[in-house]
Amino acid sequence: MFTGLTDTEIISRVLKGDQQAYAHIVERYKNYVFTLAMRMIESREDAEEVAQDIFIKAYRSLADFRGESKFSTWLYTIARTSCITFLRKKKLETVSIENEKTLIQVENRESGFKANVVEVKSKHAMVNQAIKMLSPDDAQVITLFYKGEQTLEEIGLVLGMEPNTVKVKLHRARQRLREKMEKHFSHEVHDIQSE
Repeated sequence: MFTGLTDTEIISRVLKGDQQAYAHIVERYKNYVFTLAMRMIESREDAEEVAQDIFIKAYRSLADFRGESKFSTWLYTIARTSCITFLRKKKLETVSIENEKTLIQVENRESGFKANVVEVKSKHAMVNQAIKMLSPDDAQVITLFYKGEQTLEEIGLVLGMEPNTVKVKLHRARQRLREKMEKHFSHEVHDIQSE
């Protein structure tokens, strides 16, 4: 029923009183939010708790979503703020959103071929390991662009930068990521390129 609807259309239904529609937003973004929480918090149990809290905060603030950027950009801001607040409350050392353990998400869950799933996980793990080797700034831009699927303009809004500055940062971050991949995973990179 909701699969063909955009985020904005579902949010509009929620704001008109169809509270059940929000479950589709949660379903659509639960992996995204949990991955963001895991990147900052590291403890799986705490990340699950914070992810739930993020969706509650987003629900309560839904009327504030103006639709000027993607819903995922708006949700990213809530997720980041919630994680930092959680870390402060726990008095843990706050670490950058890009420098932590990564939860690997396999995008093609429907695949019945276990070998293919293992191969995809292996590639994801390799890329995530390389991202962890980058500086927090480089990792953040790469994560927002590729995993968060944000546009240069949306990343600029999140980071407080001009889109052209983001473009330059992304280009340089990609170069450094490629260098890390070639240096630390040269054999695997060669295998992928020769497929």
